[in-house]
Amino acid sequence: MIRVTEVTKRYGEHLAVDRVSFAVEAGEVVGFLGPNGAGKSTILRMLATSLAPTSGVVTVAGHDVAREPLAARAVCGYLAEHNPLFESMRVAEWLDFAAAVHGLEGARRKERREFVVDRCGLAEVLARPIKACSKGFRQRIGLAAAILHDPPVLLLDEPTHGLDPLQVVAFRDLVRELRPGRAILLSSHVLAEVAESSDRLLAIQRGRIVLDRTLTDLRASAGNAAGSIEAQVLAAVRAGAVP
Repeated sequence: MIRVTEVTKRYGEHLAVDRVSFAVEAGEVVGFLGPNGAGKSTILRMLATSLAPTSGVVTVAGHDVAREPLAARAVCGYLAEHNPLFESMRVAEWLDFAAAVHGLEGARRKERREFVVDRCGLAEVLARPIKACSKGFRQRIGLAAAILHDPPVLLLDEPTHGLDPLQVVAFRDLVRELRPGRAILLSSHVLAEVAESSDRLLAIQRGRIVLDRTLTDLRASAGNAAGSIEAQVLAAVRAGAVP
């Protein structure tokens, strides 16, 4: 579903992503970890077609993001780290706008709108201007728009930022519900949060993948005195920080 092959991204002389390769299959939730500036958001933005790779190939559900950007966008749900919303709109208007962008009409539009309002807990704020909503509600509004068109690929950049503990638990439940048949890439700075929701962890440092292991494997290693999952991830990130 998601294929990243030998991808490099440069901003002038700055090398942000350096020959990265990985894949996420249908039915898999992959947690994406790394310090600020490591390259996580850059990779997510390339997958979402917001950025073009300098070299390499990125495909989403079989669509090359460079050659078929519109087709790639149609099969992606993307929650950006800085969640852009039209603040002058009311929440209901924003959801209707997002539905129209994705071509949802009639009964299907009604069904999907009811689904996201229920699962993201938005009923009480539908008539409220987005600018009057809390940070937590804004995250939930952004997530609702990302999953509204029932996409097979979900790209979630810091999705639990601003959510309270009960909302975080509800988010985990939603990810479990959405997992079947979907490829989900979930970026976060919080290892414990990613580990609760993911089947596999990717860690990136200085634009390179420094760890790609399943949670099952990491837990087994931790049980064999290789250190906790956190220790194993930190060791990989620290090793990757060495020039």
